Amino acid sequence: MKFKLDISQMASDFFDDARLLGIVAPVKDYQFCWQLNHALRLDFRVNNDLEIQLSKKDRNYFFAIFEYAEPIGSLRHYLYNNQFDGEYLLPEFKHLDFLWLAKGDDIREAEWTSLQQEIRKIGGVQLVMELATASIRNKQHLIF
Repeated sequence: MKFKLDISQMASDFFDDARLLGIVAPVKDYQFCWQLNHALRLDFRVNNDLEIQLSKKDRNYFFAIFEYAEPIGSLRHYLYNNQFDGEYLLPEFKHLDFLWLAKGDDIREAEWTSLQQEIRKIGGVQLVMELATASIRNKQHLIF
């Protein structure tokens, strides 16, 4: 007897309290995090325990995830690198360099809008757009 893991419910639960941004900023991930930390007074740090590994065409691809936990409340921010060595974490969004996921607590709309405006002001950032989780075909790639 074979069992098949149904990840659709897991993906649904993971994204229940999440908001997602797509960012075009053609800079190295560590440089972008430094800019975010400096400009927005955040503390993004790479979390090697969350790194996502995808296997395609007999090769392994590693996508770094940077994490920042709000000092008050349970809101956490995750910055995913969308590209590694020619492969994409979300192939349907190849034009995006980074994905910003906020989850764990509700974000007031004004704060979310303000965050997007502040990110747009950072040098090298060309685009910041909110992504509807329903539009993501490969949601399972974001689950850690």
